[in-house]
Amino acid sequence: MLGTAWDYQDHLEEFLDKLAAVEARGTLVCNPPTVVRWNAEKRYLCELEQRGASIVPTLWHGDAGRAEVLSAMDQFDTNRVVVKRQVGAGGLGQQSFTRAALPDGEWRMDRPCMIQPFLPSVVEEGEYTFVFIEGVFSHGVLKRAAKGEYRIQSLFGGYESDYAPEQADLARAQAVVNALPFDDLLYCRIDMARLPSGQLAVMEAEAIEPYLYPEQGSGLGKRLAAAILNRLN
Repeated sequence: MLGTAWDYQDHLEEFLDKLAAVEARGTLVCNPPTVVRWNAEKRYLCELEQRGASIVPTLWHGDAGRAEVLSAMDQFDTNRVVVKRQVGAGGLGQQSFTRAALPDGEWRMDRPCMIQPFLPSVVEEGEYTFVFIEGVFSHGVLKRAAKGEYRIQSLFGGYESDYAPEQADLARAQAVVNALPFDDLLYCRIDMARLPSGQLAVMEAEAIEPYLYPEQGSGLGKRLAAAILNRLN
């Protein structure tokens, strides 16, 4: 099982080379290397959308500066956007700009990135996490940002609580799992936020080595252990 891979976004080629070496030895890897390679760059969201999942509206750029930020605001008809790395994790390197607080003319992301409209629901109600083991829903988590923040990660003061999803929201998350182009995932974490329409949209489908929130998942250890044993038998 993949472990301590949380800095792969800063060493992607080295990480993928190591993964290929493990695979070449015939080692059973969970999740499988084909899944990991697919999941390493967030353009996988495009494929999920093509396969019927609802995603947060996104513009993709090889790099971005002030002009791209302004253009995104116009295209999304919004006064605030979020700029993220295409290869990233934990909210690191993420930027948010408003029309009243734009980046200066020299600012660049200096890497492939994505621009999305800022979703007020992330601050107002939080971001929702759905954990799946072998494609079956395990438990939910509600992640909230600290006061004055919009990023929900603990690094920025975010915090989590138990979440029992309503059937309609769970169905949205299950639809994302069903849209994945793989049927051999041991685990997967679907992170979603509510669009202005009220519909949940996928922000991330984490399948490399996501934190699975065992504090909110009573019985997660036993479910995961049973799934692993099943693969070894």
